[in-house]
Amino acid sequence: MDMYADETDHFILEELAAITGVAIIAASEVMSHIPRIPCWRSCYTGHMYMTDLLRGNRIKCLSVLRMDRSVFRDLCRQLSTSYGLQASRELSVKEIVGMFVYTVGNGVGNRSVQDRFQHSGETVHRQFHNVLASLIRMSDDIIRPRDPTYSTVPKYIEDNEIYFPYFRDCIGAIDGTHIHASVPNDDRTRFIGRKGVTTQNVMAACDFDMLFTYVCAGWEGSAHDSRIFSTVLSNGNSKFPHPPPGKYYLVDSGYPNQSGYLAPYRGQRYHLEVFRNGPDVSTPREAFNHAHSSLRSVIERTFGVLKNKWHILSTMPPYSFRTQVKIVVACAVLHNFIRLRALDDPDFTAYSDDDHTLHVSGMEASTSQVGASTSEHQPFIGEELEMAALRDMIAAEMFASY
Repeated sequence: MDMYADETDHFILEELAAITGVAIIAASEVMSHIPRIPCWRSCYTGHMYMTDLLRGNRIKCLSVLRMDRSVFRDLCRQLSTSYGLQASRELSVKEIVGMFVYTVGNGVGNRSVQDRFQHSGETVHRQFHNVLASLIRMSDDIIRPRDPTYSTVPKYIEDNEIYFPYFRDCIGAIDGTHIHASVPNDDRTRFIGRKGVTTQNVMAACDFDMLFTYVCAGWEGSAHDSRIFSTVLSNGNSKFPHPPPGKYYLVDSGYPNQSGYLAPYRGQRYHLEVFRNGPDVSTPREAFNHAHSSLRSVIERTFGVLKNKWHILSTMPPYSFRTQVKIVVACAVLHNFIRLRALDDPDFTAYSDDDHTLHVSGMEASTSQVGASTSEHQPFIGEELEMAALRDMIAAEMFASY
């Protein structure tokens, strides 16, 4: 009886297998005769979208492309004529650059760009990297001092009695900022910055027109600003624009007060919101720190514009880390390109004064005095007498004018 049951079960299984096989073949025959519908077949193409942006409402263009139409067209011309970017058989240079700016400006991923511009993921990826390579080639020409000799006093200083003549030899400001980084889980520890998230620490210098003159990206988020600074200064291949004799950058208390780099007094009030919410300046050192903080805020406001324009810096997709570093530099290139051609750009206008400093990334100190214990910087034991004497002289002159 058991043997008969086994034979019956075996027969039934063979029948089911045969029926299933016939069904699969039939389904395959049916599917083979169904015409395939292209994935990206919207009549509103990427070319049409770019045409609407560049011929339509100016505010919409600024919102989507992060720059005015004339600036965007000039960017396309520069990249195609001087930095090797080429149109493809299907895409114009304007659409290729548009896809890149749409990506970095809005912080969107490949799929969103596919849907918006009606191109395959492979095309979006390839053209993104083509534009990225062109912007990196442009970086040497646009991220640099406009006057390498620093022969004139910056107009921003010369026109402001708070700063002139005290800071007439100042050529810019230096600071670091943290940019979100996507890294593998087994490499997260060294990239975790002071806010407990994975970042790359970026050191930059800028002038008083909010133009980057140097950008060093790619350091892990746990690296101290002072370590990056000392490495950059000692690296002969870093292309860092060292100050000429007698000139200097403004730096915060996390950096050494050494020749060419003027830091504030430690152990004194420093940040602008502390002065605004506290008693009036009462000593030469406080007078110096107040002016130093106000003038140095240009680097923090410059970082503010950078992050406000290019949202990809806050939500970095999981590109290779090398590509993430290039994206930071490319965004700085776009930042400078826009600034040089559109002084009335709304993002730069919004960050044009000290009032915006309180809301940008650089003002994250948790204490009211310079030199108090923070997780952001390592303390320095000593400083050079030359810069200490200069600082004392400026402090005395400024306090005398109060």
